[in-house]
Amino acid sequence: MANRREQAALLLALRDSERGWGDVTSAVEEAGSALSVLESLLTPDQPTLDHVVPEVSGQLDLAEKEIESWETEGIHLVTVLDEQYPVQLLMVHQRPPFLTCRGFLDPADQFGIAVVGSRNASARGLHITREIATTLAKHDITVFSGLATGIDTAAHRAVVDAGGRTVSVVGTGLRRCYPAENADLQREIARTGAVLSQFWPDTGPAKHHFPMRNAVMSGCSVATVVVEAGEHSGTRIQARVALEHGRHVFLLPEVVSGTSWGRDMADRPNTTVLEGPDHLLRVLDELRAGVPDLIDL
Repeated sequence: MANRREQAALLLALRDSERGWGDVTSAVEEAGSALSVLESLLTPDQPTLDHVVPEVSGQLDLAEKEIESWETEGIHLVTVLDEQYPVQLLMVHQRPPFLTCRGFLDPADQFGIAVVGSRNASARGLHITREIATTLAKHDITVFSGLATGIDTAAHRAVVDAGGRTVSVVGTGLRRCYPAENADLQREIARTGAVLSQFWPDTGPAKHHFPMRNAVMSGCSVATVVVEAGEHSGTRIQARVALEHGRHVFLLPEVVSGTSWGRDMADRPNTTVLEGPDHLLRVLDELRAGVPDLIDL
């Protein structure tokens, strides 16, 4: 695990640099040290961090105290330099420089499946979601979803009720809950699984956060199941990004018949039109047989 000073240096570099977060992330990974990158971001007439100016040293101290205050609230920081950072997420270009986590990360999460769909879900969509999520939970497969109303909520709730493990990837900071009515569910998930965010803890909901959240959810999982979605649903973003990540996408027949993007996607490699939970397990077994190096714990 990266030491606290390295974590503090990463936060400081992200806040104070004019470079984008993606550039900072790449630089930190290449250098293997956020302190080294922070040093390079200082103006040439400033000393290096070996003899760091009091102002920067003080800022690092404050950043360390901030991380410690998060810890007292049950919010854990995981950076790209930490061994706990989700291994599947490291493979995608949208990987954030850090995640905050309530709950705990588990190595088995790298074989998890994302189950997503419409906020305005039908009764049939909710029923199918519960069947799929419960089946995955009973086979000890981590279920990722986004804590939104509708399909996401049904997936999380089914896994919790089945005694399985679910991970919620949210579009706010961890001091917030969106939607507010899922606050109790979010706390339940944190007790037995994990709630992950790529945003500062106080960050509220914003429209552009949710596509970013979807990319992280796809990046953390080996496949995405789209249960129900409309023509202009944000869920299609995750399906598209999952294919870009080289991950498998499962589409329910209703998605294929009801949307033009679903019909187009159904004909693409790495896509399966799903007949039900048992079909999902069979295809997952086939995928695992083809990539044994990704499934041997």
